[in-house]
Amino acid sequence: MKFIEFTISTTTEASELVSDILWNYTNYGVAICDVNDVIELIEKHRSFWDYIDEDLHKDIEKDVLVKAYVAVDEAEKVAVSLRADLDELKKNAYGNISVGSLETVKREVDGDDWIEIWRKHYRPMLFGKVWICPEWIEHEVGDGEVEVKIDSNMAFGTGEHETTSMCIELIQKYLSPTDVLIDVGCGSGILGISAIKLGAKHAILTDIDYVAVKSATQNCLLNGVSDKATVAHSNLLDDTSVVGDIVVANITADILKVLAKSILKNVKSGGMLIMSGIIHSRYDEVLSVYSSLGFSLKEKTVKGEWIAMAMERTV
Repeated sequence: MKFIEFTISTTTEASELVSDILWNYTNYGVAICDVNDVIELIEKHRSFWDYIDEDLHKDIEKDVLVKAYVAVDEAEKVAVSLRADLDELKKNAYGNISVGSLETVKREVDGDDWIEIWRKHYRPMLFGKVWICPEWIEHEVGDGEVEVKIDSNMAFGTGEHETTSMCIELIQKYLSPTDVLIDVGCGSGILGISAIKLGAKHAILTDIDYVAVKSATQNCLLNGVSDKATVAHSNLLDDTSVVGDIVVANITADILKVLAKSILKNVKSGGMLIMSGIIHSRYDEVLSVYSSLGFSLKEKTVKGEWIAMAMERTV
């Protein structure tokens, strides 16, 4: 579907006001692109990101860009009304608020472009004996191999990232047919579905993001494993009843540290915890936190900048 993208140049302090105006004209979303958000993260370190380029904010245009998407047949009418609203905003700007230039740029975009680009470049990938394959490609698997199909419209995790592939490989090493596996922060559900295809008795997929839960549910249906999967829109920290033989968490170092004391209750004694999303510089601190809680390192794998580890609960 084609859209007209309206981009308005403004300031940080006026960006929410401009956003409110744009929401009057669209049901397709408004985005605020503000480099000051990145600068704030760098200065205050208030982020779950593990690393960031400290020079990211240098020599970047400081205008804040507020974008909205409007159906093509409504764009001309919207442009007239929007201009009037922006002029009114500039005229009545409160106190010392600077609204910037409020320059407006329009361009036609295709809402499905990113999907088509992804389709052109994404190919089946083999990790151990697990094939991750886009749903539109017919692919034969060899003896002893399994295939996990991924919905072309999914919003999370395709298996291409090193952290995902390492988790899939570690699951294959430690999974037994009678195991229940918990996938924390499941995203598209690749890890939980892979476990079921590899023979897990059941997989519990949890995420706090509704879009991720929807994606994982769709992928479970696509792969015919819904009868062995529970997909929950929940925070594992709040649930003491969910216990697994294997718990997989492919997130970030900071979130893994937050989960540490709580996640102990979700791993059976003698069970395995597989973690990734950890860069080299954060490995020692994550290892230290979990070791202090009674987890023993069984294996560490490395791909590029990323580390995955398998730890056994010994308490």
